[in-house]
Amino acid sequence: MTSKNRMTMNYLIDTHILLWWLSDSGRLPKDIRTILQKKPVWMSVVSPWEVYTKEQKGKLPLPPMFNHAIRSTGFIRLDVDLNHVIDYRSLPRHHADPFDRMLIAQARVEGLTIITADPRFKAYEVAVRMVGA
Repeated sequence: MTSKNRMTMNYLIDTHILLWWLSDSGRLPKDIRTILQKKPVWMSVVSPWEVYTKEQKGKLPLPPMFNHAIRSTGFIRLDVDLNHVIDYRSLPRHHADPFDRMLIAQARVEGLTIITADPRFKAYEVAVRMVGA
């Protein structure tokens, strides 16, 4: 069942939003915190994959207890499926990061609004809730 069938707004969080949430970062404004606490929020399996990849390259330290934390967020897990991959292929390369483009494809296919602070997401035909805008 996709979120397109739901009457309430559903959100997909970008990876940095997940990291800010897990670290209780002050970068998350009150309205976004409220969404993350009270609305249906999806976390793609792409986000931990991105964190692990960047950690292995030495670009990002793995947050303490990350494996436990991502399992206990209460967010709804979104796996990658064939429809996401097909949509990913059709996306223009406004954004060079393949993880972000997959999140965009997932949001498009599932009818989700992406919560992000990355202004490059707005170049795509996808609903975006900007943080810090």
